[in-house]
Amino acid sequence: MTAFLVIRHGATAWTEAGRLQGRADPALSASGRAALAGRRVPAAFAGARWLTSPLRRARETARLLGAPEAAIEACLIEMDWGAWEGRRLAEIRAELGPSMAANEARGLDFRPEGGESPREVQARLAPLLGELAGLAGPVIALTHKGVIRALLALATGWDMRNPPPARLAWDRGHAFTVAPGGGVTLEAPNLALDGR
Repeated sequence: MTAFLVIRHGATAWTEAGRLQGRADPALSASGRAALAGRRVPAAFAGARWLTSPLRRARETARLLGAPEAAIEACLIEMDWGAWEGRRLAEIRAELGPSMAANEARGLDFRPEGGESPREVQARLAPLLGELAGLAGPVIALTHKGVIRALLALATGWDMRNPPPARLAWDRGHAFTVAPGGGVTLEAPNLALDGR
């Protein structure tokens, strides 16, 4: 079993404005960088192998958390929001009305126009999870909300049609374990990034 801590990147101007970032690559905002000052991963993850999404906001967060040499892992990139990137969900819901509601009711198969479904995010994570299962020490990944939600669904059987089984705080870490074969279990959501 491999201990696997996932952390969402710090805030960007788009995060603060409620815009869907997807594959866009904004830097952390000044307030996002300030919020990460002094943050550290839990002591149980000291000496962990660090991975990061290739997007700048995740790489910057890894650096600010003390891992400037985190290995870039392509499958940790944010869910592709296609034509909706840069927009707010409320605007899209108002514009598309019932068709958006029907799309969201598809849960894991929800798909933004020209984008990627959460089920496809899970599929691209599978090879990494299989690789992690064979590691001896803990692993930390800096990633994105869409990826963490897909991982939560994989770990808990949540089909994304109803509220999640655990409410995740996006300024905290979420501990999973990865078993041989790549099976994932949620161990401890919402771990404070205070080094304890």
